[in-house]
Amino acid sequence: MRLRHRFAYYLIGFTMGLFFVTAMFIGKDTRCNYFPNARVLNDLRNKPFQYSDRAEQILSEKWMDSTDIKNTLTYGDVDFDKSNIAVGNGKRYIIEGKTTKNQAIILEVVNYPEKAVLTNITKQ
Repeated sequence: MRLRHRFAYYLIGFTMGLFFVTAMFIGKDTRCNYFPNARVLNDLRNKPFQYSDRAEQILSEKWMDSTDIKNTLTYGDVDFDKSNIAVGNGKRYIIEGKTTKNQAIILEVVNYPEKAVLTNITKQ
């Protein structure tokens, strides 16, 4: 068999394989969170999110809003050196991010098995 024919058979099989893999994953909400930072942020985003009284007080100061919190929970960096500390039956995480005005902020979130609670917001 010539090289041309082998290459053609390979391309036909490869194309059919891509078609089946694409058909299998279309419409499914699949995520590939391999790294610890992505896993923690994904877990916090998928739980019911609540604000403590202190966090609501800081949000009422109007230097940041809930959009900044959502962006930080999506694109922020978890500081694992200061995080993963047991608080009751949850774990505390320190997440560094930025506001829409490009101001650095730090969120302190306690991750309980059934919910996530934002306890403090700090300017950097």
